[in-house]
Amino acid sequence: MALELKQAPKLTQQLVITPQLQQAIRLLQLTRLELVELINQEMRENPLLEEVEFEEGDGHEEPLREEEGSSLNSEHTIEVKGEGEGSDEFDWESYLENYNLTPSVKPRDQDGEDRPPIENLLTKRTTLFDHLYWQLQLSQLTEEEERAGLWIIGNLDEDGYLKIPLEEVSAETGVPVSSVESALRKIQQFDPVGVGARDLRECLLIQLEQLSIRDPIAEKIISDHLSLLKNRNYPAIAKKLGLSLERVTRAASLIFKLDPKPGKAFGGEIIQEIIPDVYVYKVEGEYVISLNDEGIPKLRINPYYRRLLSESRRSLQEERKYIQEKMRSALWLIRSIDQRQRTIYKVAKSIVKFQKDFLDHGIQFLKPLVLRDVAEDIQMHESTISRVTHNKYMHTPQGIYELKFFFNTGIPSAQGEAIASETIKNLLREIIAKEDPRKPYSDEKLVQILKGMNIHIARRTVSKYREMLKILPSNERRKII
Repeated sequence: MALELKQAPKLTQQLVITPQLQQAIRLLQLTRLELVELINQEMRENPLLEEVEFEEGDGHEEPLREEEGSSLNSEHTIEVKGEGEGSDEFDWESYLENYNLTPSVKPRDQDGEDRPPIENLLTKRTTLFDHLYWQLQLSQLTEEEERAGLWIIGNLDEDGYLKIPLEEVSAETGVPVSSVESALRKIQQFDPVGVGARDLRECLLIQLEQLSIRDPIAEKIISDHLSLLKNRNYPAIAKKLGLSLERVTRAASLIFKLDPKPGKAFGGEIIQEIIPDVYVYKVEGEYVISLNDEGIPKLRINPYYRRLLSESRRSLQEERKYIQEKMRSALWLIRSIDQRQRTIYKVAKSIVKFQKDFLDHGIQFLKPLVLRDVAEDIQMHESTISRVTHNKYMHTPQGIYELKFFFNTGIPSAQGEAIASETIKNLLREIIAKEDPRKPYSDEKLVQILKGMNIHIARRTVSKYREMLKILPSNERRKII
């Protein structure tokens, strides 16, 4: 059989995601700060984009609300898909043509009202390394001790512990091990006390040494019976030491006042204030949804370039091509931001519809909800709902919650109705808070208590929820009063 080459037409379908579509998809999952940063970056790169700061005769625009016109409620928000660029919800060309071209005027500061808060002017927080380095410079150390001490404080973890052996410090710095040990002992006396310890036992002993009154029983417990102390097995400690239970309890209470993580106060991330993306208010018995657009720059096309493109016919072909390209890019960005806001609004509106009982009465009425429920309600794909709920927050009458908080798996109850997992976690938190600290509930006991509430749940599930709530097991929660 002879082989031959042929050319034949073949019709195939291929999904092509353009850079514009990639940008629109990325906009959905950006946080407010990331969105503002992206807009500022686009304004730096695209001269046709400018921010509308203030226009004479214009009032402040109200946030997008449910009752503001029927167009928002009746229009269908087009989902971002890989099927071309989609149809326009809005006549953007007409919008650009009729846009107010009066120059924007920036309002003047009045009594400093528009000045940034003083905390925004702070450039850097003091780190554990900075705090220890300052003390190192004020200490009387030899040249070798200072070189080893600088290496030590630079290798402490966020809790203030030294996790590398002294021999490694000696090899890296060329300082004898004896000088490294001497530097470490001096650093362990720095503030915070206990920093530079190599394990929990050493950290607690260092802090006990700094107390004005020494307690040899507490030192003995830390040195020889730390595992029993962790489980709060005071009777076993008292038996091993030949002491009364009261004496052991008094020593244990002193130990628990010590700080097991001395460097924690200087570590971690700076706590940022949560700015909700959506506000939900109850007005005349109905919930009103309002998008928070404050702080997000409002964009428009620079009128100079648009006029240059429409009036000048003698401009060079390269210049016109550049302006047209930037015009399309700016137009797509404005449309994508508008579509992002509308999609967030529709998702928030659907969540409010499903979780109305929670908004009325609290977390015990939170209903099980999955992405598919909201996706089917607003006729979008589950992946779109997942992107929209990423790192976005809603202000409700019950408090501020992340949008993902409202999505929970359901646990069946005796009545046949499913109960949200967050509701069960809240019940566990309340039950444990009311327990007798001398006889804390075990996970099996918690299962029986929930069963009495017609909630059937496995012990391993209770253990998982307890760990998610960062609640210690019963043997570590027990206290002897």
